[in-house]
Amino acid sequence: MGVAEAAEAAARASYGKLVAFLAARTRDVAGAEDALSEAFAAALSDWPASGIPRNPEAWLLTVARRKLIDTARRQRTGAEAAPTLALLADELDEEEPQIPDKRLALMFACAHPAIDPGVRAPLILQTILGFDAATIASAFLVSPAAMGQRLVRAKTKIREASIPLRIPEPNDLRGRLDAVLEAIYAAFAEGWTDPVGADERRRNLAEEAIWLGRLVASLLPEEPEALGLLALMLHAEARRGARRDAKGEYVPLAEQDPAQWDARRIDEAESLLFVSSRLGATGRYQLEAAVQSAHVVRRRTGRADWAAIERLYDALLAITRSPVVAINRAVAIGETHGAAAGLAALDAVAGDPRLVLYQPYWAARAGLLAAAGDSRAAGLAYEQAIGLEYDPAVRRFLQRRRSMLKSDHSKEDMK
Repeated sequence: MGVAEAAEAAARASYGKLVAFLAARTRDVAGAEDALSEAFAAALSDWPASGIPRNPEAWLLTVARRKLIDTARRQRTGAEAAPTLALLADELDEEEPQIPDKRLALMFACAHPAIDPGVRAPLILQTILGFDAATIASAFLVSPAAMGQRLVRAKTKIREASIPLRIPEPNDLRGRLDAVLEAIYAAFAEGWTDPVGADERRRNLAEEAIWLGRLVASLLPEEPEALGLLALMLHAEARRGARRDAKGEYVPLAEQDPAQWDARRIDEAESLLFVSSRLGATGRYQLEAAVQSAHVVRRRTGRADWAAIERLYDALLAITRSPVVAINRAVAIGETHGAAAGLAALDAVAGDPRLVLYQPYWAARAGLLAAAGDSRAAGLAYEQAIGLEYDPAVRRFLQRRRSMLKSDHSKEDMK
């Protein structure tokens, strides 16, 4: 393995763990990120000459801690710097310091009531998984500049308010849970968009999110939404192998072979969903997991339970008011009541400016228009979807669908 590959591997495996460990001592998340960034730069400079260390994680921690000490000495004087220097230097002389995993503690710190609710989940994504502001902004449908400013303010708040980086007491856990679950799901979604693991940045994100989901579920075994999120992720991950054919081409859910789905993950997801349903409260993640369960019915009947899916999306829309949920609901209505009804439901959110550059909206619109027999309008919608799609396999799939429209339209003209 080359130096660059070793550094990338260390970043994927240890970024959040190291940021959490460093920030736990100083409560300066931004400072921990800067020091770790300098440590990675030092690795790229030093490792070609000195060789890749046996324990890259420990090497990076040691260098980052020294960077933090240097920064504290420059920025503070005398008594101001002493507490920080003592915290950072206590283990500096260890050849391979032990690095306890404090990621979950940092996640709950980022969800502290003093942090603006709208930035809690994005802050978790950046500090734990190293996402840049542009990627996070895309996931939350806001501009990169606005997201960057919010993240800076949130990190400053943690430092200035001395928010402790620890797992809170049980009574405080549930008040912070929504942001933690939202961040875990956003991380899973990022990994889900790269089904074959071709993107180094996204590789293993889905499994990492599932691991974090298990950790939260074990911490709060009677919290239905924690169980619901884990069930949702397991249901989705069970289909990973069926999302591409032997040639690497994209296969939509409706055309996937259920025999290729991971039965073990599905069974675990169904069990978690059953347990969560008996805990007396229904939330977003349980409903989304139930949607996946209604698709899984196709293993037995040959067809998804679209009537149940429509009802579940009705409930989800009432809870979230999310335009993404509205799109999925429109597709379900198209299956249960016909394409015209689906288009009417989609038109209800067409004015939302966040959807102008949102590929799934245009793909859903194209599919419904095609089903309604409006080939010309469907073709235009497909062109929009194709232009917005980054995944080459999905783009080729959309192009094939558009080509089928052209073929059908040519046949009509010849009649």
